[in-house]
Amino acid sequence: MILVVYFLSTWAAAAPVQAQGAVPDITLTCDQPQPIDVYPGATRSSIINCRIENPTVHQEKVRIQIQAGVLAFSGPATMSIGGGSEVSFQVLVRAELRAPEGQHQVTVSAEVTMANGVPVTSEPSAANVMAIIRQFSRLRVASEVAFLQLRPKVDYNLVFDVYNDGNALDRFNIQIENYDQLNDDGFQLSIPLVSVEIESMAPPEKIRVQMRTPKNQGWTDTYFSLQFKATSEYSVRTEGIPNYQIQTMTVYIRGVYLPGFELIGTMMITALAAAAFAGRSTRLTNEEESDELEPLDARLF
Repeated sequence: MILVVYFLSTWAAAAPVQAQGAVPDITLTCDQPQPIDVYPGATRSSIINCRIENPTVHQEKVRIQIQAGVLAFSGPATMSIGGGSEVSFQVLVRAELRAPEGQHQVTVSAEVTMANGVPVTSEPSAANVMAIIRQFSRLRVASEVAFLQLRPKVDYNLVFDVYNDGNALDRFNIQIENYDQLNDDGFQLSIPLVSVEIESMAPPEKIRVQMRTPKNQGWTDTYFSLQFKATSEYSVRTEGIPNYQIQTMTVYIRGVYLPGFELIGTMMITALAAAAFAGRSTRLTNEEESDELEPLDARLF
């Protein structure tokens, strides 16, 4: 008798559910999140706003599941929704520091597990959004030497290292920041490679600057400053503020330059070489003459 009463009470509770739909229904929608910034100091996170609508008259308990791939996430596990009502919730996704630029799919699904306190099974409702990790620019510039001492009018190749510390491939524009000033001071500068692409966190790209020191007449004892500049093209095109780095090198020019001195030196070297060659030819001629047989004087007999 007790079993019969229990069965009838269970059937009576389930009857409204069966009468108004064998499978309780829900509708899940999620908004596209804002892009995630992963540069040092950024929050590295974004919020996904979701809503669950219950179009039935049942009081429903909903289980929520989240899949975000390599992204960390947090959100509610279960929610209760009254009949004919709607509830909102948020899912927080978080990326690693300096994570590579790209897109990651986030799937949020909701499934009714109970209706009016009675366990039920239903088809889950799912929503897919894309979490976008935004590119950021960051670079470093270094030189093999910071101080250089040279004589007037000599050629020298300067080498600078450019690093891409951003999270995606970037192009960097190369220039000498104070080129006009150095040119007025008598320097001759040339950069064979004025733009270079570098992968994220790749080994540095070596940039060479061909330099000829000034040939100011007389004695020179002067310090000059050369400013090597690299600028992220992505920052100019997208971020709105140019992101650049400047490496300063001190060039100390000390020595004497006299116009025509090179010609005089060349003539002196040529004259010395000619004299040496003439002396060698004279010695060879004397040796050849000494090797010839000389006729005997008849007075000896």
